[in-house]
Amino acid sequence: MIRIWLCTGAIYGLVAVMLGAFGAHGLRARLTEDMLRAWQTGVEYQFYHAFAVLLTGLLLNTGQLSATLGHWAAGCFVVGVLLFSGSLYGLALGGPRLLGPVTPIGGLLLMVGWLCLVASVLRSGPNA
Repeated sequence: MIRIWLCTGAIYGLVAVMLGAFGAHGLRARLTEDMLRAWQTGVEYQFYHAFAVLLTGLLLNTGQLSATLGHWAAGCFVVGVLLFSGSLYGLALGGPRLLGPVTPIGGLLLMVGWLCLVASVLRSGPNA
C-alpha cells in the first residue's frame, strides 16, 4: 500500500505540472480571470497535497507513523484532491454548477487528512 501512496503522490505532482502549464499557456486566452484563478487554485492544492501524500508514504515506510491513521491520512488527501481540485477544474472548463458543492467536500477531506496525519504522528510512539 505504501508504494501506491508514493506513486500516487508522484503522479499527482506530474499532473499538477501538466495542468499548471496547460492553464498558463492553453487556457489563458479562453477563460475569464476568475475561472483561471479557480484553475490555478486547483493546481496549487493538488501540488501541496501531492507532497503530503509523498510525505505520508515516506513516513509510513520508515515506521514514523501509526499505520492505520497514516493510511487514512493518505487516502483523505488522495480523494480530497480528486474532489477539491477536480471540481475546480471542471467548473473552470464550464462544467455544471452542480460541481460547486463538491469543492468544499474535497476541502473537508483535505483537512481530515491533515488531522489524521497529526493523530498518526502522536500515536506513533515516543521513539518514532
